[in-house]
Amino acid sequence: MQHSGIDLSLDGKVALITGGSRGIGAATVRLFRRAGARVAFSYRAAEDRALALQAECGGPEWCVAVRQELSTAAEGGALVFAAVQAFGRLDCLVANHGVWPSHDAPIGSMTDEQWRGTLGINLDSVFGLVRAAVVQMQRQVPAQDGSRGKIVLVSSTAGQRGEAFHTDYAASKGALISMTKGLSSELAAQGISVNCVAPGWVRTEMSERTLSEPTASKKIFDTIPLGRVGTPDEIAGPILFLCTPWAAFISGEIFNVNGGAVLVG
Repeated sequence: MQHSGIDLSLDGKVALITGGSRGIGAATVRLFRRAGARVAFSYRAAEDRALALQAECGGPEWCVAVRQELSTAAEGGALVFAAVQAFGRLDCLVANHGVWPSHDAPIGSMTDEQWRGTLGINLDSVFGLVRAAVVQMQRQVPAQDGSRGKIVLVSSTAGQRGEAFHTDYAASKGALISMTKGLSSELAAQGISVNCVAPGWVRTEMSERTLSEPTASKKIFDTIPLGRVGTPDEIAGPILFLCTPWAAFISGEIFNVNGGAVLVG
């Protein structure tokens, strides 16, 4: 039997990936472009890095960096509008952006500002993104298999088992898991699949400070059966898979990509 490889192509598709200038987001942008998709991605402040990634991935004909704050539903909607303006349609939404306040904040002293800020970025803006993306996907003529679009929300192990002193983060990521299930039940029959990828610890700029601290890193590694943290590419791969036809019968799934950590802590 001759082996010709497996096709994970997204040729002809348009994807919007949030938080795309670094870490998991940048790895996902690169992988989607390798799969043939045109990609719009958001960034907040790292303009030089975002524009370099745009150029690396083929320039504005194929990849567009959009500067956009994401802390409200309106801002999420504005980003979807910008992506559709750039490429005329939207087939895949990957809600990857987020904030994790690195300092410990006991619930008795957590400020309203921290709580509201975390939920604004991690949840409210995702609501706006999904709402606008679904309206756009519903307008589009479905593919031959009936598919109108793919939505992938990026949650966390913290959203499933909690995280002491980071209740704001865990609550926001847990809400994304519930959102995935509710949206799947609502939208699957319309040809829009909604799934969730739940990473554990991944070596990114956001986590590097904690992972470089010996006591904290030992505690983290002790909770991961594979004995290491993940890489951005190891999260980007499952995200891509969920947006391909190979995942056509998957909706409402929480795809754990965390070295088995969700089963331990």
